[in-house]
Amino acid sequence: MQGEADAVGWPTVFVRLTGCPLRCVWCDTEYAFHGGEWQTIREILVAVEGYGARHVCVTGGEPLAQKRCSALLARLCDAGYNVSLETSGAIDIAAVDARVRKVVDLKAPGSGEAARNLWSNLEHVGARDQIKIVIADRADYEWARARLIEHALPARCQVLFSPVYTQLPPRELAEWILADNLPVRFQMQLHKVLWGEEKGR
Repeated sequence: MQGEADAVGWPTVFVRLTGCPLRCVWCDTEYAFHGGEWQTIREILVAVEGYGARHVCVTGGEPLAQKRCSALLARLCDAGYNVSLETSGAIDIAAVDARVRKVVDLKAPGSGEAARNLWSNLEHVGARDQIKIVIADRADYEWARARLIEHALPARCQVLFSPVYTQLPPRELAEWILADNLPVRFQMQLHKVLWGEEKGR
């Protein structure tokens, strides 16, 4: 079940690629840093087809750290799937197929990886894409609000503010957004609401 972004709630096949050059302090997918097994793009397509879902999310780790990720995304689009890419925003997205819905993180200071934001990626997002900012505390919120204005993010695409699971009470973030009347979409990780931290991710 897709738990985030504009495809939330859709039955989804997740293709999780191993490896990530970032180490966000609140990362919930550290198991994706290592392991996995090598598969050809054809093998992945066959496996995806077996699930019968029309939505496919390519994620990680950091999927774009895999050299053939862009080719995989294009092949999934060619096969007729609704394809999304979840990326840290630290790697260039210019070569990503235009048919793919890009969910691009901006790393707030609380992540420990704000210096890794590749700001040129903002030039490659459009109305179908999303910018996601995961927020750990009020300082992160203030940073996110400033970037929202500085880069005119709502004019580019949907902007998602999400609280760090178990760290920032969701209601608190929602109230900050409402108080400032920000043109952003509040989101929680639906899969964690349904199954907790260990399932559905």
